[in-house]
Amino acid sequence: MLGSDKLRVQCDDGKERIIRIPGKLRKRVWIRVGDLILIQPWKVMTDRRADVIWRYTKTQAKWLERRGYLKSIAVD
Repeated sequence: MLGSDKLRVQCDDGKERIIRIPGKLRKRVWIRVGDLILIQPWKVMTDRRADVIWRYTKTQAKWLERRGYLKSIAVD
């Protein structure tokens, strides 16, 4: 957490991005360390900035891993 509505995340492509939680998700979705999230990079600064689209629950993340959509993940 960087404060306000910003987070620093490590993406699957190996890049570290600063992401923003949009207003429609800000008080509805709580993101913690270790959560699996889906992000959408910005059209400008695609390597550095992105927005959160979805946060997967632990059950959803395990389902994606079992089906082979994800590499092995550590879900706490």
